[in-house]
Amino acid sequence: MRAWAACIGLSISLMATPPDAAASGADPPPRLERIRVSVDGTRFVQAGSGRGFVPWGFNYLGLFEHLAEDDWQTPEGWKRIEADFREMKRLGANVVRWHLQFETFVKAADRVDEQQLGRLRRLLGVARENGLYLDLTGLNCFRRDRIPAWYDALAEADRWKCQAFFWEAVARTCAGEPAVFCYNLMNEPVIAEPKPDEPPWVTGELGGFFFVQRISNRPAGRDAKDIAEAWVKSLVAAIRRHDRETLVTVGDIAWTVIWPGGKPAFASQQVARHLDFVSVHLYPATGRIDRDVAALEPYDVGKPLVVEEIFPMGCSVADLDKFIDATTPRVDGWIAHYFGHTAAEHRAGAQPAGALVADFLDYWSRKGAKIQRR
Repeated sequence: MRAWAACIGLSISLMATPPDAAASGADPPPRLERIRVSVDGTRFVQAGSGRGFVPWGFNYLGLFEHLAEDDWQTPEGWKRIEADFREMKRLGANVVRWHLQFETFVKAADRVDEQQLGRLRRLLGVARENGLYLDLTGLNCFRRDRIPAWYDALAEADRWKCQAFFWEAVARTCAGEPAVFCYNLMNEPVIAEPKPDEPPWVTGELGGFFFVQRISNRPAGRDAKDIAEAWVKSLVAAIRRHDRETLVTVGDIAWTVIWPGGKPAFASQQVARHLDFVSVHLYPATGRIDRDVAALEPYDVGKPLVVEEIFPMGCSVADLDKFIDATTPRVDGWIAHYFGHTAAEHRAGAQPAGALVADFLDYWSRKGAKIQRR
C-alpha cells in the first residue's frame, strides 16, 4: 500500500433472508462458511463443506485519499460503502481488506467507543449481504494528526497493552461471525529506532498517510524475532480470549525484494508458529519479475501464503499476470486495491490513474474468475 501511494501521490444470524431481499424477490445472499486452514496446514478451506478457498479481492480504504471510517456515521458514508462492496463483489472479489484505525475505536487506555464498534457490526452485515469476507487489519494510525497524544507517549510495554485492548474489543465484537476471514494484527510493522526527525511510532509518510508502524522503537540490542514473537503472542492471546476460531496473520513488507536472501522476522518459524497464515505485501516490477517471484520463497514456511497487497504500479498488467501465474504453486491468495470508483468512472477520469486503473479492474475480474475455476 505504501508503495502504491508513492506512485500515485497517493454470531450474527445468517438464517433469515434480509427484508430487502425478500421484498424485492432477489436471491438471498450466499451463506458464508467460516474459513479455516486445512488439516495439513497448507491451504484454506470452507469449514462446513471442506471446499477449497482462494482469497481474491481488494484493499479498501474508501474513496481515494479518504478513509471510509471518516464518515461511516453518516447516511452518505454508508451508501458509499454499500455501493463499493456491491461493485467489488461484481468484480469477482471474495475478500475485502478493511483497515481499522486505532483512534476510531480506542478513546483511552481502558475505554472503547461502543458506537464505533456498533458500526463495525454493521459492516459485518454489509459484507455478509454481499457474500464477502473481511480481512480486518487493525491498529492503524494512518493520519498522524489523529493519533492520540496519550497513546504516542506510551512506552513499549504499555503500548502493547493498549493494542491488546483494541484487539479484545474487536474480537469480542466479531466472535462467531463467519464473514471475518481473518484478523491482521497490523499493517507493515517494523522494529527500529526512529530517526531524529521522525514521529516516535509511525513512519513511511506518503500522501499524508503513515502506512508503516513500529512495534518497538527502542530494540536496544534485542533480537528482532524475539520482539516480534512476544508482540504477536500477546495480541493473539488477547484475540483468543473472545474468538477461538478466526484466522490471525500479520501484513509484512516483502523485505526480501529489497534485500535478496534476507530472513524476514514475521515469517520465521519462531514467529509464524503463532499465526495461522503468512501475509506479505509485494508489488512486482518490470525487469525483475523472476527476482520478485523468488523473493516469496522465504515466506513459504508450510502455512498458507497470501500476497495481501499487489498492484501493477511498477509493471504492466501483462507482467503482473506473469507474476501471479509464476507464484500460483506457492501462493494461496492475492488482494489488490479498489479506490472507490468503478472502471467506467476511472475511464471518465476518476483518480487515481484514470484509465490505467480501469484496465486493471477489468483484468482483475477476468483473472479472478480463472483463479477460482482452478
